[in-house]
Amino acid sequence: MKTLAQKVVDKMYDNDAFSQWLGIERLEDAAGRSVLRMSVRKEMLNGFAILHGGISYSLADSALAFASNGHGKMAVSIETSISHLVACKEGDVLTAVAEERHLGNKTGLYEVTIRNQDDQLIALFKGTVYRTGKDWFPEENK
Repeated sequence: MKTLAQKVVDKMYDNDAFSQWLGIERLEDAAGRSVLRMSVRKEMLNGFAILHGGISYSLADSALAFASNGHGKMAVSIETSISHLVACKEGDVLTAVAEERHLGNKTGLYEVTIRNQDDQLIALFKGTVYRTGKDWFPEENK
């Protein structure tokens, strides 16, 4: 039997063509937590032949979305930031871990770490979400 978080993330991922294009593999779906993995491909590199910052940002943003919506209430980001610490190259395997730091009625705060296959921290991301109060599956709450 799937958890509510797994059902929500299934629905989100199935309609998320960009996360699918990134090749994101979902390792953990939970309320307030998401673990994702992806491999760096050649078309993700910038003019310096390193990972484009928008790609690592997008990986972290997807982890934020899945973690914050895992409670079953729709949530959207209202503020995000990222610090890129180490360059990545083609073939690197990145793992993003989103963890909830605060959950309120209207907002939530999340931290996402991205590490490479050598467990080296390559980026830190912080995101604040607005919790709309709308249920992902309102029919289940009747």
